[in-house]
Amino acid sequence: MKYLSFLVLCLISCASPSREPANLSDLKREVTTYAESGDYQGDVAASVASAEAFLTRRAASGQAKLAVIFDIDETVLSNLPHMKETDWGYQPPVWSKWVARAEAPAIEPVKKVYQTAVDLDLAVIFLTGRTEDERAATAKNLTSQGMGKYEKLVLRPNKSDAPYEKAVAFKSRVRKNLTSEGYTIIASFGDQTSDLEGGYSERNFKIPNPFYKIP
Repeated sequence: MKYLSFLVLCLISCASPSREPANLSDLKREVTTYAESGDYQGDVAASVASAEAFLTRRAASGQAKLAVIFDIDETVLSNLPHMKETDWGYQPPVWSKWVARAEAPAIEPVKKVYQTAVDLDLAVIFLTGRTEDERAATAKNLTSQGMGKYEKLVLRPNKSDAPYEKAVAFKSRVRKNLTSEGYTIIASFGDQTSDLEGGYSERNFKIPNPFYKIP
């Protein structure tokens, strides 16, 4: 009987699934391979493959104040050089220095969509989680990467100037306000679901981002 009880306990123990998560070093290597193999770039291109045709078709209506919203980080500008330097970590002071350098390269497939929006005379609006104290560096970076033509650059208030809002609340509120100003937002582009949730956009285009998540 004792032997049977021991055997039952052993079987239960062996059958219990491990709660150990995937190893962080392995995950970092996986993300690095994804970013450097061309798969990430291919997935970004695929995510916006139908965007230019959609914007062209929508612009043909001749409706006034048609707007297209673009997030910035990991949507039109890539922070991969910075993320690799920091081993995929986030350190606010280091991040601020990176933003101030204004050296983030363009994400080419989305930049191409941006250029189409400009060529169609749509109102391009950048809506970002960056803060007002980063406005000058952000504008400089956009201009250096060929995206300096836009109607609005909307940033979060500085942390000391307003209570913190989650990304969904902040960005949906801005879209609502733009709609009340007479804009019709025909498309929104973002790498986070929180860039896109909350309505006030006819169509959303989600850019892949396995690097971080903003609720």
